[in-house]
Amino acid sequence: MSSAATARANQGIGSDEVAVLADFSQAFATTLDVTQTVRQAVEQIAAHMNAEAAALFLIDGPKGELVCRACFGPVDVTGLRVPQGRGIVGRSIKQNKVQLVQNVETDADHAGDVGGFVTRSILCAPLTTGEGAIGALQVLNKRGGELFNSHDRDILRLLAVPTTLALSNARLAEDLMEQERIRREFQLARQMQKDLLPRREKDCPVVGINMPAREISGDFYDHFQLADGRIAFCVGDVSGKGMDAALLMVRASSLLRWAGKEGTPPDLWLKRVNDEICTTVTGGRFVCVLAGYYDPVSGMLEWSNGGLPPLLLRHPGGQYRQVIADGPPLGIVPGIAYPSNRAFLGNGSAYIYSDGATDVRGEKGEPIGIEGFQSLIDGLVDLSPRARLRGLVSQLRHMKLADDTTLMLVEDLSTQAHYLGGISIHCDAECLRLVRKTVDKQLRELAVPVEVRQRLVLAIDEATANVIRHAYKGDPGGRMSLDIWRRGEALEFVLRDWAEAINKEAIKPRDLSHCRPGGLGVNLIDMVMDSWGFEQPESGNGNVLRMIKHLEFRPESNLN
Repeated sequence: MSSAATARANQGIGSDEVAVLADFSQAFATTLDVTQTVRQAVEQIAAHMNAEAAALFLIDGPKGELVCRACFGPVDVTGLRVPQGRGIVGRSIKQNKVQLVQNVETDADHAGDVGGFVTRSILCAPLTTGEGAIGALQVLNKRGGELFNSHDRDILRLLAVPTTLALSNARLAEDLMEQERIRREFQLARQMQKDLLPRREKDCPVVGINMPAREISGDFYDHFQLADGRIAFCVGDVSGKGMDAALLMVRASSLLRWAGKEGTPPDLWLKRVNDEICTTVTGGRFVCVLAGYYDPVSGMLEWSNGGLPPLLLRHPGGQYRQVIADGPPLGIVPGIAYPSNRAFLGNGSAYIYSDGATDVRGEKGEPIGIEGFQSLIDGLVDLSPRARLRGLVSQLRHMKLADDTTLMLVEDLSTQAHYLGGISIHCDAECLRLVRKTVDKQLRELAVPVEVRQRLVLAIDEATANVIRHAYKGDPGGRMSLDIWRRGEALEFVLRDWAEAINKEAIKPRDLSHCRPGGLGVNLIDMVMDSWGFEQPESGNGNVLRMIKHLEFRPESNLN
């Protein structure tokens, strides 16, 4: 109600009415227990207006029915439903106007008497918000045979204002409480999902990562070692979103671990879990799953695919082979048989993923597809398996995610990184000499040719000097570490500092056509190394420079 309308309604209103209005406003302002407050309000309204009965109706449900939420009088009509637009109360809401009916017998919209109560006259005011009416306040039959008049109409219209405000505030509070409850439930569900994911194991040939598009994920992955040394693994994608999908995800993940612990062949593994899921899943839900085993001794990979995207086998030379799913998702048809697949992994890699990885949108808004996903992998092949997955996730997050995304990588242990040695130093006068000595020693033990060894030592020396000059600005108290790894036929040098984070985009080889002294360290690193780049440390501040060099090692070179 506008201030002008309120002023008009107050004309002729006595101190009693003002006191009742104040009592109403205070009562509504100090409680969110709408049910109790509304009951008291209806009783007070009936008493103040000298009415035999009063009722409060609220719109309920998509059909717009009116339901009596509180009443006062000889007949309890709480719960009474009035169809949308029917009766005098429906007309009041439809017209958004107070209805004063002094004789209901002459009003065609009168719906009739209830429970033996004889209605003579009605006064009904809509409860109106900025988004429209939410209900109506109604009084019936003035005591003593008198008729409701315009003064009563203005009083009821005035009393409807704090009543509407109280109901709106209560609904808002209920919505906020419900949102908070749902938020906490989603947090709990997400934590449960995280707890179901396998723990990180050092030197495990199977690594995975899950990236939910929303609070909780319908994707999952798992891997665990069997008594015979094989590694069992699975990746799943539950249809749908929200809590229902999360609950099915928990059940499917638990069933897959339960059945896979026995080392059952992949085809029978999926068949057994499918039969179990089909007995309980309803509403058209299903689970896409790829499950199998990797044998680190033989290098053999075997799996069955029920509806997940094609498994990608990447040859060390960079060629891919897609092995498409040859079975339907779990939870659709019981008793179905799932074919098995086998492949020798050797020095290659196997990528298993949910469709979120290929449905992610590129620059033009189109899904990148399997070919786009392969391109992302090709740009990160020099990284360790876990760093490679983190790199893929980082790139996918910069695109437009359309769905939950889960990635799993299976890579032969012979291509895993072997730690060769390293050094942790302060940026004093001795540090560069110690770094050169450490690198030269490791390269000598690997029988790296003299020319290559000298170039690598010089490149690492330049990288270390850049940290001292630019990251720490000559501060001798600065700290850094250098670790040297071997992965297959590649050497990996990881230089870590704890200085202020640098602008990685600004560090590029300079244009050598411009003649000026100094600043050639990055160019030297770029010429000597096959690949290099900066990364965010997994923990703490600082910078990580990772440099890769591929070599042809002699047979007698040491792996340890």
